[in-house]
Amino acid sequence: MATVAQWVEGARPRTLPNAVAPVLAGMGVAAQLGAFSWWRSILALLVALALIVGVNFANDYSDGIRGTDADRVGPLRLVGSAVAKPKAVLAAALAALGIAGVLGLVLIAVTGSWWLLTIGAACIAAAWFYTGGRRPYGYAGFGEVAVFVFFGLAAVLGTVYVQAGTVSRQAVVCAVAVGSLSTAVLVANNLRDIPTDTRSGKHTLAVKLGDAGTRRLYLALVSVPFAATVALGVFHPLALAGVLAAVLLVTPVRVVVTGRTGMELIPVLRDTGLAMLVWASVTAGALALS
Repeated sequence: MATVAQWVEGARPRTLPNAVAPVLAGMGVAAQLGAFSWWRSILALLVALALIVGVNFANDYSDGIRGTDADRVGPLRLVGSAVAKPKAVLAAALAALGIAGVLGLVLIAVTGSWWLLTIGAACIAAAWFYTGGRRPYGYAGFGEVAVFVFFGLAAVLGTVYVQAGTVSRQAVVCAVAVGSLSTAVLVANNLRDIPTDTRSGKHTLAVKLGDAGTRRLYLALVSVPFAATVALGVFHPLALAGVLAAVLLVTPVRVVVTGRTGMELIPVLRDTGLAMLVWASVTAGALALS
């Protein structure tokens, strides 16, 4: 039976910035629009956190029963390492996704925008079919697209919309920036797993692009937020402070550029996530003050 510490590790807490950052960015845009609501922001944050935990447990379960995690370099997987029964991990995944669904329904109800149910359903379906089902799209190289869409565009724009009832150009710029960094986290993860994914038949985008192509993709993605910072700075000079996040990317970029592999790539995920969190926090604060 897995310990509490193992369950926490299985939830992959290092991925939580992918849920927190888009909500922070959305909060900043909502404040800039004069529509900030603290309780709607908290609900949006809880939905995002429950969703990413659900994704992680669902991924653990699906990869585990397929045997994909039998030869793994990264953090602990509950099913793959046999420290937890598959049914228990499945139950945890469904519980987290269920919480995300219920809280999302509450948020939709208070806004009265029932069309958002479609977006919510798509988020939950994407969480499950990433590695679940007969033809998981994560095994076909579309995981990065889903992360960009759901933890970038949908999360940022959704957070803004449920508060302001509209979206703005600033919201779109922030959504693209956060989505790019969030995608970079997954790219770094899949870069590390190219050898094991290749052996297990998991055709991620990294496997398709190859080692060199995946490293170039990572560098391109982490550059996008700083182009966004310049664009935001034209109208909101305080937003130029977002370049501070670049400091946190110096080490991971060096690791990627110098061709490190395996366990040496694990800190890249952490540092990229922290850079995303800092970029979103600083940019949100700048937009709110402006």
